[in-house]
Amino acid sequence: MKQYNLMTPGPTNVNPKVLEAMAHNYTNPDLDPEFFKFYADTAQMMNSLVGNSTGETYILCGEGILGLEAACASFIEKGDRVLTIANGIFGKGFGDFSRMYGGEVVDYDCDPVNGVSVEGLEAFIEANGPFKIATLVHCETPSGLTNPVAVLGPLLRKKGILSIVDSVSAIGGEAMEMADWQLDVVLCGSQKALSAPPGLTMVSLSGIALQALEERKSPVAGFYTNLQIWKGYQEKQWFPYTQPIHMIAGLRAAIEAVEKDHAVKHERIAKAVRRAVQESGLELFAESSFANTVTTIKLPKGIDFKMIFNAMKDEHQTLIGGGFDFLDNKIFRIGHMGENCNASKLLELFGALDQVFGNLGVPLKNSLKEAFSDAASK
Repeated sequence: MKQYNLMTPGPTNVNPKVLEAMAHNYTNPDLDPEFFKFYADTAQMMNSLVGNSTGETYILCGEGILGLEAACASFIEKGDRVLTIANGIFGKGFGDFSRMYGGEVVDYDCDPVNGVSVEGLEAFIEANGPFKIATLVHCETPSGLTNPVAVLGPLLRKKGILSIVDSVSAIGGEAMEMADWQLDVVLCGSQKALSAPPGLTMVSLSGIALQALEERKSPVAGFYTNLQIWKGYQEKQWFPYTQPIHMIAGLRAAIEAVEKDHAVKHERIAKAVRRAVQESGLELFAESSFANTVTTIKLPKGIDFKMIFNAMKDEHQTLIGGGFDFLDNKIFRIGHMGENCNASKLLELFGALDQVFGNLGVPLKNSLKEAFSDAASK
């Protein structure tokens, strides 16, 4: 299998320290008491990274979507009114999981090129509530925007609504202060800004969420998706299923590698990427609330995404992201998260794109590479 430079919005290039941590023989995770402590300590490190001072984090064996489904399965009971806050593909998709587990879903569809308005959301809740649960996305990866969860959390808490937040593409690249922002369930994936391989979901639960889980009246429909089964695992020295010990060792190395100023660094690089895109004459999809971890760019007129993708893959051994759903063949995406939040890698990427667009006959006002170099140096 060929190796490519992954400049996609996840999975990303894996941190070398993560690969090193995974390249060892370890113990039997079902039997060794030391591993229970290792797991719990790693979960606590994740708890600290997301600013969760009132609850705890579970590490689940499955790609990020597992977290979204597990949260809906574990907190939604038949007949619960669930508010789907959707200004993008993943936000809208949350509603499918909510319906799957018996939720009576009400969609709040809002502007797909801007962050969710707290005033607009409050007015919608007042007109259409009450709701037991609200689902929302922190970073809408397909659109390249980040929603203001820091102000949406307090609003939902004030309205007595339990919040479930998909932060899979944000944590490690955006600020996250779960307790301060009054968020209840925050979901993270290993393969995005943490730059570990795909395969793990981290679910952080506030004290309020843990209590809601305890007070659930009906059985959870599922096993892997049931967060109740994790209660007391450390005291019992028992896991619900065999843990992927090498993946968890890699995750620990990934968390340790996250820089203290990760959000500041990601914001600076993201601004330089957007400036390069705009100075070249290309057009961003989002209009505001831009993501720190991914930039979504409209395809030039007459250009199919596969033209760019294939040229980048075959001629430059680099993968970039495309669009799907309503963005299918309308945009392309650059991931600049985790290991990819790196000026030298982005210079190489933009140099390749300059060549590809030139060969495709797409006129650029300025070189992407030169514009990024200038922006990143300031």
